[in-house]
Amino acid sequence: MRMRLPWSAATTWVPEPAVTAVRPPACSRRSFGSALTAALLFGMLASVVAAALAAAFITRRLLRPLNAVRAATRLIAADRYQASVPVPREPELAAIAGDVNTLAARLAATETRRTRLLGEVAHEMRTPLTALDGYVEGLIDGVFAPEPEILGAASDELRRLRRLADDLSALSRAEEQRPDLHLAGADLADLARRAASRLAPQFSDSNVTLTVEGAWALPVRADPDRITQVLTNIIGNALTATPAGGAVTVQTRAQGRSAQAVVTDTGTGLAAGDLERVFERFYRVPGRPRRSSGSGMGLTIARGIARAHGGDVTASSAGPGHGATFTLTIPLRTGP
Repeated sequence: MRMRLPWSAATTWVPEPAVTAVRPPACSRRSFGSALTAALLFGMLASVVAAALAAAFITRRLLRPLNAVRAATRLIAADRYQASVPVPREPELAAIAGDVNTLAARLAATETRRTRLLGEVAHEMRTPLTALDGYVEGLIDGVFAPEPEILGAASDELRRLRRLADDLSALSRAEEQRPDLHLAGADLADLARRAASRLAPQFSDSNVTLTVEGAWALPVRADPDRITQVLTNIIGNALTATPAGGAVTVQTRAQGRSAQAVVTDTGTGLAAGDLERVFERFYRVPGRPRRSSGSGMGLTIARGIARAHGGDVTASSAGPGHGATFTLTIPLRTGP
């Protein structure tokens, strides 16, 4: 910048002193750059190490329950159903462990039922086979004469074996949800009246009152023979459970979009723990008088047939000594 004197004076330009910028020495810049680079590298290295440690911790925490699940599934595949998985704290892994434990329990229960079924079938077959063996040996040894009574008794045991074989076949189809059904238009109320009428002589002989009431017509699409089999079984079981002087009521009704046949008796009743167990194969209610030669699979087959029709058979009771109610439910026919 130049300064200008007054106009009257001689003009003289005096330069201002130049300002020179002071730069840091080159060694300082290099030191700062090296420090910054070292800090960034150290931070990156610390981040990588921390991330690796965190990943290792999380992976180990995840792999431990997953390895336990793998070990348990291998044991289950080897038929060792008692294997269980410790439930971890993570909700997702806890759900997986719970599902595996439930699967093992279900498979164990299925294996137990299968083993029990084999023993019960052998027991049911042993009685008629023993009787037949005794009749045949007696005839061979001359102890029994081939009279109509002896041959009739042997024929009864043979029919019992054939009925057991038929029930096992029907049970297998029912549990596999593939019963041999011939669906057609039917009337559940009429089927219930016919089944009750067929069993009326037995009720009369046992001095048990049988009453049929309810809807006059309940159109359904069903296999009439199979539904009649279900109704006959339910009504027959009610007769078996009801002592002389008691009563059994068969009521048909519409419930929403379903048709129902409700069989109520004043018999021995059921405990709460027996309401589902009565549908198990060969299960006998403790203390109930046995007045039939059934195989113990009737209710199991009845429920399978009902479920194949899209319905069900259920049981209810106020308790022992207060009677029981069995309800057959199948969908009403909506089309023509």
